[in-house]
Amino acid sequence: MSGKIGAPQIRYAHAASPEELLWGQWTNKPSVVDDFKPYLHQRWQEGERNATRLLEEIIALGYRGSYGALSAYMRPLRAPHPVAPPAPSVRKVTGWLATHPDQLEEAHQLQLKTVLDRCPELAALIEQVRSFAVMLTQRRGHDLPSWLTAVKAEDLPALHAFANGLERDLDAVTAGLTLPWSSGPVEGHVNRIKMLKRQMFGRASFPLLRKRVLLTT
Repeated sequence: MSGKIGAPQIRYAHAASPEELLWGQWTNKPSVVDDFKPYLHQRWQEGERNATRLLEEIIALGYRGSYGALSAYMRPLRAPHPVAPPAPSVRKVTGWLATHPDQLEEAHQLQLKTVLDRCPELAALIEQVRSFAVMLTQRRGHDLPSWLTAVKAEDLPALHAFANGLERDLDAVTAGLTLPWSSGPVEGHVNRIKMLKRQMFGRASFPLLRKRVLLTT
């Protein structure tokens, strides 16, 4: 083994404090790139990503360091930045608003909470939508007047239009939210007749349509 003492060993032997033993990435020594960082950041913001061209530019400004020092400084700038998850679509948020909270997946509940925290108007809207859903499913038509009053007190123009439509036929809406009977069967027959008319459009006359309606009753 050679008995020669290298430069690092001499440096360690003559160190006057522990800080002088630190070297490389553990030191806060000024870098040869420091004086050119503002220029490099400006060029980076302008879209220049080629280290060789940047090296030529700062050499013209007086840089005397190496390509490696410049490349090491630029390496963190090239690291990909975390990409925020895409915002949910309007259709998704609408679906969450119209879904019973117990039937929403946990991930969707968290996303909906994030949306509502950022939009007080939507938070007020979902409260009124869910109140109306309770009236609809539990046949609590007697709560309709108080619900209309609460809606008008909110700054929700779209819901105001819906409430005004309900008020124009208040007795029928109240009956629909209270009584157990439904016009569903009648609507079903109307839909069936319209379907038969579409199937026969331009192919036959009224007598055949009449027979098909009677035979499929």
